[in-house]
Amino acid sequence: MRDVTKDNLTDAFKSYMGPDVNPRLREVMCSLVTHLHAFAKDVNLTHAEWEQGISFLERTGDISDAERHEFVLLSDVLGLSSLVDMLNSRPEGTSSSVLGPFHISGSPPLAYGGDLKGHFGGPVLLSQGLVKNTDGNPIEGATLDIWQTAPNGLYSSQDPEQETYSFHGLQTTGADGRYAFTTVKPVEYTVPTDGPVGDILNACGRHPWRPSHLHFIVKADGYRTLVTEVFPEDDPYLDRDTVFGVREDLIMRYQNMPAGSFPDGLVLSGSVTEEYLKVDFDLTLVKE
Repeated sequence: MRDVTKDNLTDAFKSYMGPDVNPRLREVMCSLVTHLHAFAKDVNLTHAEWEQGISFLERTGDISDAERHEFVLLSDVLGLSSLVDMLNSRPEGTSSSVLGPFHISGSPPLAYGGDLKGHFGGPVLLSQGLVKNTDGNPIEGATLDIWQTAPNGLYSSQDPEQETYSFHGLQTTGADGRYAFTTVKPVEYTVPTDGPVGDILNACGRHPWRPSHLHFIVKADGYRTLVTEVFPEDDPYLDRDTVFGVREDLIMRYQNMPAGSFPDGLVLSGSVTEEYLKVDFDLTLVKE
């Protein structure tokens, strides 16, 4: 097309697509460009703003590495990650929520009743529950990849003082479908603000805080993988999560338990002599 104008540019892009392009790729790219062109026209985008946007993307790439995924964080704070989660969640199962930019693979095995707290201070939390299907039946052999921040609000991948798999564990359910582990009570924390995403938050007058939470990736043969996180009902940032990860069915309730009531059969059994917290939270998987 020789006479490309602002009115036919989008159609020109679509007409340039090759005949053998994957249909799904064609659908996604054509929709993306349609909305991108419409956005530029809607705000009458200037050259200076376009250059600022390109610079922002370049800086986002420059700061990203194997341990810091700034593009994921950008997707999170713009709400795109949560929107994709909601578009792909099944209402009959536990809601999915954002993976976040700090997950690391290869977590070490964590036996039933195992401990993640280790030498760290803070209130002991006993987290337990059932992995079940939509009929309420327990799922044997489900794996739970569990992780959280340390009491200083940092994930191990952010903190050189922590071991690589600090507050990470991989637990497999038995025939009863149950999981259980001890950890330290999670704390609310801020997402990194020293990069381009921080600039966006500051420019928009937004805070960087996330409510405290536990992360889970739950897998089982024949079921859809669940990526989620659960939040305590009394967290001050529950209604203002900067990455929009909170769902009503992902809110948990801590129970204050008296000293001496800690159950047998767990790694910390016999050593918890003070009050502790307990939470029961079931996870429901949907068949593929």
